[in-house]
Amino acid sequence: MSKKDGEAAERIKKYLEQQNRPYSVNDIFMNLHKEIGKTAVQKALDSLVADGCVREKAYGKQKVYVYNQDLFPPLDQEVLVKMDAQIADLTTTLKKTEKENVEVEAQLRNLTSSFTTEEAEKKIMELDAEVTKLQEKLKGLEDNQVLVSAEEREATTKSYTQMNGHWRKRRRLALDMLDAILEGYPNPKKQLMEEIGVETDEEVGVVLPKL
Repeated sequence: MSKKDGEAAERIKKYLEQQNRPYSVNDIFMNLHKEIGKTAVQKALDSLVADGCVREKAYGKQKVYVYNQDLFPPLDQEVLVKMDAQIADLTTTLKKTEKENVEVEAQLRNLTSSFTTEEAEKKIMELDAEVTKLQEKLKGLEDNQVLVSAEEREATTKSYTQMNGHWRKRRRLALDMLDAILEGYPNPKKQLMEEIGVETDEEVGVVLPKL
């Protein structure tokens, strides 16, 4: 290995150790401000994996690299307890701040949502047009008119099924990736998801629709 390659490998090793989170080759290339070429990044990672400093996990064609957790010194239990307490305090503060932020944003929306006379007149015209359109649609329904063709229903159903399938596939891949990362991660799954900014469907109030 040349001196330049060795310096690149050492820099990437320190970066992964300091960040202690999984990255792809492109992530590292971009996070180091493109100062090391992508080919050189890949070469350095291959060398670090061979040396046992870094672990590699493949997901199809995509590979993720993380610092070997076995190389970190064992954490003192007392330190872990203090860290957990700090995390709990910070989480409480974050939730409180987020709630306050939502309230402030709501107040701001109320302050900026008032119409001028001209805007109000324009809005009334738009609503009148919408009412007329809905009345015509209602009349069509009352007269048992077919507003959606069989072809349109079939196309919509097919699109819905495809999108649902994509959602389920990507959700499964994301969960598999998290489980793989957790194999070498010393902390609970919830902490890992908070660190890398992952939210579950349940946390954002989304329910996976049935096929």
